Parts: sequence; structure tokens; C-alpha cells
Amino acid sequence: MKKILGMLMIVSVMMLVVACSESGSSSTEGDDKRVAILTPYLSSVTTKQMVDELEKNAKEKGWSTNVVDTNGDVGALASRMEDVISSNVDAIVLVSTDPNQVATQIQQAAERGIHVFGSDSSYIEGMTLNATSDNRAMSKMITEHLIEQMGEEGNLIVFTHRPHPGVLQRTIELDEILANYPNINVITEQEIQVPGPIENSRQQMENLLLANSEEGSITAVWAAWDEPAIGAAQAIESVNREDIIVTGIDGNSQAVEMIENGSPIKATVKQNFIGMAQIVIDQMDHVFNGEEVEDTEMYAPAEMIKAD
Repeated sequence: MKKILGMLMIVSVMMLVVACSESGSSSTEGDDKRVAILTPYLSSVTTKQMVDELEKNAKEKGWSTNVVDTNGDVGALASRMEDVISSNVDAIVLVSTDPNQVATQIQQAAERGIHVFGSDSSYIEGMTLNATSDNRAMSKMITEHLIEQMGEEGNLIVFTHRPHPGVLQRTIELDEILANYPNINVITEQEIQVPGPIENSRQQMENLLLANSEEGSITAVWAAWDEPAIGAAQAIESVNREDIIVTGIDGNSQAVEMIENGSPIKATVKQNFIGMAQIVIDQMDHVFNGEEVEDTEMYAPAEMIKAD
């Protein structure tokens, strides 16, 4: 009997050791982690690309996701973020969003121990990390190329959307560079509506073409991202104006195809949106394992795509 009891005790100890070893594993696969993904811009091609990648990678980790889209209503984002905080999720990802607009909610999340990540957003205190492109560097790259194509002079139209943190940085960089080129005249800066940036920019460009119908009256269009560039190019092609150069940023597949087909869009900077989402998931995995993130702001590389 003593031998049997001794063997049972040995088996019990071995099972306990195995259980402890498994519970101490660094893998988060299968953990019941819940991740909320919030954005006002799911209708944007690139934003949806990031959201889809975040969902896919989270699922591979065994985490559940909840996507919240406020359909262009940035004001509604705060209340929806409060909803997911109340539901006690493990992490929140803000996609293509200015975190300053939900700064109070970010602090609420931090107080509850909920980590807030950004993907193509920006970083403010209270967040864990933001993954994006170096927006100032991308803007410098495309702006200097456009200025070279313009011969450092001419009439420029600017299409932007300053509420987006990345677009804001690109536009600020443009302003600073243009200060060194007095022979470039900015005819107008237009705020492009989101959702519907292609349709809105096409309509605005049609009006600007009517107001500036003489050849040479418009030299170029600087678009802060590809969808306004697409809308502008469509309007230009519809009136057969071949003297206007258009550039964008993102590497949107439609814009790249238009560059290849000889449209007014002559260049774009391709962002790595998949890379941004992967950075967020990788760093979130570190956090779920009790580790620190590598940095609070991390960049995915970008590259120029030109007509040549």
C-alpha cells in the first residue's frame, strides 16, 4: 500500500510540474484576449487593409476582435471607445486616427490597465505604441520630386485632410519646403471630405479646372494621399488637360495602375500598411506576455513609385 501511495504522489508531483510549465509558457496563442479596433475611416482602402491585417493576425494568435467604424464621424469615436473600455477589453487599436481627439478616453483605458495602440496614427502619453510611416520623410520625398518636375515654378493645388495625424505631418512638411520656393504659387488648399475622398476631390478639381481653364494656369496637384490624387486625375483626364502633374502618397493599387497607364498621376510613395499592422500585433504580443514594447513609435519602411 505504501508503495502505491508513493507512486501516486510522484505522479501527482509530475503532473503539477507539467501544469506549471504550461501556464508559464510565453506563447499567447489560445489566450482569451479581446482586442477592439476603432477607426472613423474604414471606407478608406488603406485603412481597411490595416484593419483586415490586424484581424487576421489577431485570429492567428487566438485573440478575438471587435471592429468599430464611426463612418467618418470623429466625434462619435470617443463614446464608442468608452463603450469598449467599459466592456473591459485587453487592448484597443486606433487606426488612422488622431489620438488627441480621444485623449481623455486613452487615459481612462490606461487607468483600467487597457493598452492602447495606434496603427497609422500618432503617439501621445497614455498610449503603448504607434506604428506608422515617417510621414515627414515621405512628404519630403514626394514634394521634392514634384518640385523638380515643375521646374521649381508654377501654380500648385493642395488637396489635404489635416484632421488625420499623418496627413497633417505631410502637409506641414510641404508648407516648410514650399517656403524655399517663391516661384511656386499655391492657388488653393482644399480640405478633402472623408468618407468619399475620390468623389469629393474629383468634384473639387472639376470646379478648379473651370476656374483655371487657361493652359498653364494649373501646373500641378499635390495630394496628401492617393485617393484625392485619383479623383483629381479623373477630373483632369475628363477635360483632356495634359499639362498638369499629380502626385500622391500611399501606394494605393489603383493609383499605381494609373501611373503605369500614363495618367496625370506621375508618382506616389508606397506605404507598408501590412507592416504597420504586423508591428502592432508583434508588440501587442510582447505586452500580453508581460514584456515591454521596443519603442513607443515604430516606422514601417516606404518607397517611391515613379512613372519611369
